[in-house]
Amino acid sequence: MTQVRAEKPVVDYSVYLVTGRDLLPPGKGYLESLKEAIEGGVTLIQVREKNAETSEFLEIAQQTVELCRSHKVPVLINDRIDIALASRADGVHLGQTDMPVPMARSLLPPNAIIGMTCTTSEHVRQAILDQVDYVGLGAVYGTATKDVSAPGKIRGVKGVREMLNVLEGTGVKSVAIGGIKSTNLLRVLHGAVTPTGHALDGVAVVSDIVASSNPRASAERLSLIFRSWAAIPRGSKSFSVDGADAYLPANVIKAAADLVAHLTNNVVKTQSANATIAMGGSPIMAAAAQEQADLARIPGGMLINFGTVEEMDGMLAAGFNANLNRKPVIFDPVGIGATTYRQNCAEELLSKWQPTVIKGNAAEIGALIQSEEVDFPRIDGVYTITDAHRCTQRKVKSQGVDSLGSGFKDPEAVVRSLAQKERCIVVLSGPIDYISDGSTVIRLSNGHPLLGQITGAGCMLGTAVATFCGAQSVLAERKGLGAADGVLARGDMLTAAAAGVLALTIASENAAQRGDVHGPGTFLPALIDSLADLTPETIQNMAKVEVDVENK
Repeated sequence: MTQVRAEKPVVDYSVYLVTGRDLLPPGKGYLESLKEAIEGGVTLIQVREKNAETSEFLEIAQQTVELCRSHKVPVLINDRIDIALASRADGVHLGQTDMPVPMARSLLPPNAIIGMTCTTSEHVRQAILDQVDYVGLGAVYGTATKDVSAPGKIRGVKGVREMLNVLEGTGVKSVAIGGIKSTNLLRVLHGAVTPTGHALDGVAVVSDIVASSNPRASAERLSLIFRSWAAIPRGSKSFSVDGADAYLPANVIKAAADLVAHLTNNVVKTQSANATIAMGGSPIMAAAAQEQADLARIPGGMLINFGTVEEMDGMLAAGFNANLNRKPVIFDPVGIGATTYRQNCAEELLSKWQPTVIKGNAAEIGALIQSEEVDFPRIDGVYTITDAHRCTQRKVKSQGVDSLGSGFKDPEAVVRSLAQKERCIVVLSGPIDYISDGSTVIRLSNGHPLLGQITGAGCMLGTAVATFCGAQSVLAERKGLGAADGVLARGDMLTAAAAGVLALTIASENAAQRGDVHGPGTFLPALIDSLADLTPETIQNMAKVEVDVENK
């Protein structure tokens, strides 16, 4: 008699619960908590019992399978093939030091699901060769449920993204693991996407559900965030789901008295505040970590400029809370190439939160690409950017707050590449400003040479972008555009970033034409005046704009 091969179950990996009875809150039973979590949206269960005796583990597994069968939720067993077989679970999840996958496959039914924990790209490649059904990628963050203290165990969002690159075209599913909660889930989902759009199939969660006194609500929140995010097309725009009738300049508006929170360097605080007011925003200079949660709840924009590299705790908290409250974050890595410390700070910040916009000059963007993409050589303080970013070898000097850049041969490729990689809008400032969301590139040719002769003009540009992005976000929310649960900032951030650049550069042209401007000393106050005098009509009439959309 011919044996019929059973089909594997179709698995929804989106909200993957890993059990941990030791985390249950007082008065909450294991099966009670599990049932509520399933009712809240958990789609897959892994039973993990690191300290239980075999008989106890088997009893828990059998109870779990019985409960989950009635809700049509698959059950996997952590490590133990024998428990999986005895409890009739749907499969197993194996670690790097557990039974080899081929051996496990030979012992389990042909329709069993097998998953593997991977912390490196090599682990992923081997898992693919072993024909696993899915991989668990991480740890994304530190977690109390598993020892990830060894070097390299915590991979961060970017490490997960690197491993996802290996999975493209294989059909192997993926979940992120390690320290994931509803408060950081959206940042993980947005950041862990490859440049071609390959994304996670789910996330594994432990304490955010198990330790909750209301596991149903916790699971519902996680499920809502994941499904809202998954419903957004993986198109070119990482942050804009609402769009606008045209890119520029018809729907450029002046910012409407919204709060713009600044964590910025001491050199430019006064002029940045004045520029914000001139554009219609309301500035606050607040660097303390303790106030960031409250500030992030106030609609508007958030500028994080580390020109003097102070208050790292404040910057970490500011970006995290801005993401949590769907507030646009503009990151200005001033002078990042000047020191290793600045590069390390940027890496730490971008690992903690997701920027909406990264703004920098050629030196800063060049150094950021170097630190993020490949280990380019550094010779006498000069960075060489290579064909890895589709541009020929160029030298980009980085000297400090007023960094000078000779530019790139193919700046459009550079901004597209960095925007795709960092999942954000990128603004490359210079004689011509280039702005991209990873597909579209906007070239803006306004500006005046006097901008380059005053301290902090680049920082003021960051202020302008933050002001307009904040206003766009507020307007989108007021109009009820887009679902807030699936995006990190509502509104057309590409248009808003371009509007901010136009505001400053056109104002500089008008200021330079004034009869009382004789040089940089008289130019700065005239620039503030010109910002205050700007109208949408002025921007529309003066804007020098070219738009290029990449065909995919």
